[in-house]
Amino acid sequence: MVHQYADRHTLEGLVPADVSAGADHLAVAARQAIVVVLAAPGQEAAVAHLLASDEDLSARFSAPGEWLVISGLQTPELLHQALAALLGDMAHCIDQSHGRVLLRLTGLNARAILAKGAGLDLHPSAFSVGQSANVLCGHISVNLARVGDDAFEIVVMRSFADTLLHDLRDMGRAFDLTTAFLA
Repeated sequence: MVHQYADRHTLEGLVPADVSAGADHLAVAARQAIVVVLAAPGQEAAVAHLLASDEDLSARFSAPGEWLVISGLQTPELLHQALAALLGDMAHCIDQSHGRVLLRLTGLNARAILAKGAGLDLHPSAFSVGQSANVLCGHISVNLARVGDDAFEIVVMRSFADTLLHDLRDMGRAFDLTTAFLA
C-alpha cells in the first residue's frame, strides 16, 4: 500500500497566512533550513571561527561545541552540504529542519513579552544583538537569539511549537500581538 503524505507546517491552521503585522508581531517561518553542528573533540575553536567568518551563515550558540545554523535562503540539503564542505572532519552536521520551528518576535514590546515567560535577563547590556541562549520559555526549552534591537528568533522543537505559540500569544495579549506566517 502506498501512502501519500502532505507536506504541511505543524502550525498550519493555527496561524493565519495573511494578517497585517502590528506594532508587536510574531512571525512563523514557513520553510527554514536548520542544521545542528557538533564540533569534534578539540575542534571547538576552529569550528566556531569558521562559522563566525562566513557572513552567509547565521550560527547560534547552543551548547559547548554545538551550534544551530539557520538559513532562510538555502534548502536544508544545500545548507547541510555547504556546512559539511566548510567544516570537513572538524564537525558533524545534522539536518534538523523537519524537527524544529523558527518563530520571529519583533516590536517595541518584544522584550516585555518574552520577559513574561523566559528566565533570562533580556536587557541589551546583558543580552546583546547576536547572542543566543538555550532557555525555558514557560515550561518549554527553546533556543532564543537576539537578532535586532527589538527582534528575537526562537527555535523550538516541532512537537512543542503549538504550545509555545499559544503561550506567546497569551504573553503578548496585553500588547495586541499579531501572528502570521513569515512572508
